[in-house]
Amino acid sequence: MGLGHVGAQARGLQKRGFGLRLPLGSLPEIEFVDYPNVLPADPFAEPRQLPPGPELLRQCQGANGSPGASPAAEEPPALVRTALAVEPREGHLCVFLPPLADGADYAALIAAIEAAATETGLAVRLEGYAPPFDRRLNVIKVTPDPGVVEVNVHPAASWRHAVDITTTVYEEAARIGLGAEKFMLDGRHIGTGGGNHIVLGGLTPADSPFLRRPDLLGSLIAYWQNHPALSYLFAGLFVGPTSQAPRVDEARHDCLYELEIALRQIPEPGGAIPPWLVDRLFRNLLVDVTGNSHRAGICIDKLYAPDGPMGRLGLVELRAFEMPPHPRMSLAQQLLIRALVAWFWERPYRQPLVRWGTTLHDRFMLPHFLWADLEGVIADLCGAGMAIAAEWFRPHLEFRFPRWGAVERAGVSLELRQALEPWLVLGETSGPGGTTRPVDSSLGRMQVQVGGASGGRYTVACNGYALPLAPTGTVGRIVAGVRFRAWQPTEGFHPTIPPHVPLTFDVVDTWTGRSIGGCRYHATHPGGSNYQTPPVNALEAEARRLARFESIGHSPGGSVLKQAGVHPDFPLTLDLRRVP
Repeated sequence: MGLGHVGAQARGLQKRGFGLRLPLGSLPEIEFVDYPNVLPADPFAEPRQLPPGPELLRQCQGANGSPGASPAAEEPPALVRTALAVEPREGHLCVFLPPLADGADYAALIAAIEAAATETGLAVRLEGYAPPFDRRLNVIKVTPDPGVVEVNVHPAASWRHAVDITTTVYEEAARIGLGAEKFMLDGRHIGTGGGNHIVLGGLTPADSPFLRRPDLLGSLIAYWQNHPALSYLFAGLFVGPTSQAPRVDEARHDCLYELEIALRQIPEPGGAIPPWLVDRLFRNLLVDVTGNSHRAGICIDKLYAPDGPMGRLGLVELRAFEMPPHPRMSLAQQLLIRALVAWFWERPYRQPLVRWGTTLHDRFMLPHFLWADLEGVIADLCGAGMAIAAEWFRPHLEFRFPRWGAVERAGVSLELRQALEPWLVLGETSGPGGTTRPVDSSLGRMQVQVGGASGGRYTVACNGYALPLAPTGTVGRIVAGVRFRAWQPTEGFHPTIPPHVPLTFDVVDTWTGRSIGGCRYHATHPGGSNYQTPPVNALEAEARRLARFESIGHSPGGSVLKQAGVHPDFPLTLDLRRVP
């Protein structure tokens, strides 16, 4: 989960404890043969139950009655390379925890610290190294990330548990001035950019449904590829092949052919397959265009990778989810995924993969077709006995694709709505922190939906060019996409192409060749205001959004309607960068 500051100013980082400045160079050296090696535990081994704190403390008491000995060690080592550091600071006794490899050792150390704090009555603050991974320990991690505070929550064993965790995170964040939404300079209401990644698995790797039934992972991959709404409807602003959660069929055109071969290697339900083979089948396919396995829409880094113990957790991470502004929106996403997994468990998905090609970025960047695809997903779940309604996800549509404005002229309605635009990654650039690869975010896309223009008399033009309007399946409703440059970047693609804003839309009477009215959209305030800071609240953000839409703008006179032509790769999109 990613949470950003709403109004509270970020506090400075707390002074780091002295535990990272131990004089390791003055400690005795350990011979290579005597160096304490840590062997990772077998992920399929049955773990021993951790006793309560007092009992654990009694187990780790030394012969002299003092805590500190590891319950796993029969004799204390003669030489050590780590220590428990204690320092009074800012009214607290700060205890810097050393790195430990076993969860039982960590729990015993915490029990000893709690007992000492209780006996002395001192206020203790724990810092230092995080606890080792141990499925017997529930850990919630709060990590500073660029622009957001990342919260990694512990697993939920039931739906009620997931509801409690999600609502608690939102409520506690709101109490300290954090939220899951923000406003851009132009007033757009968006998420923080932090991921609301959904991780699926079991309490142990042996319990993971993806290792017990690898066909479940195959069903998830195939269904995700067949329904682009699952990749785009809940994601953030940055989508496409170089985003944080690209689809398996974006930018790698040979991948689908190889993926079909991999899916054939999965046995039917009940068939046996080694856990490591599940990872090897998809390890090199569920990656981004650079081969990064973590930056993939369906990430299996922690499924059963043999590289280390942290990779053998039986987990699958769905990354195409941005943090929504309300906990119920997050819970709706989780409910959708739970329903899909339950359906695939009962009935594996065996439909062939779809060669979307350029249709993926032509049709499914528009909210109308994404919503229609989601309705198809909901219909599938309802047919499987899941009582889920599409209207539960209407807030996601309105938040992700806000309506910029609407007008009606001579019975013809015109609605402008935000659409998606896959930002393009530029070449490598040297910077102070090393080599970077910026993106060209100056491109924008909007959906134009027209109603009541049947009969062929009326059409709609943008900046004088006819839109490639296409039917939607609803009588009297047609849509098209407009791709435009909103502002001039200092570095980006096609530097000689200027911004195309304001965008002027005309309802054109083809019988007379005249505009009977229209509207105008501005990327910034039409009065030329140069905003320096984001809106302070939702009311100011709404005012900025409303100011960018004019319901009275149109092209006067009897100018001839220009035809930009229909590009065969993108028949639904008018790209103003390609017009004469």
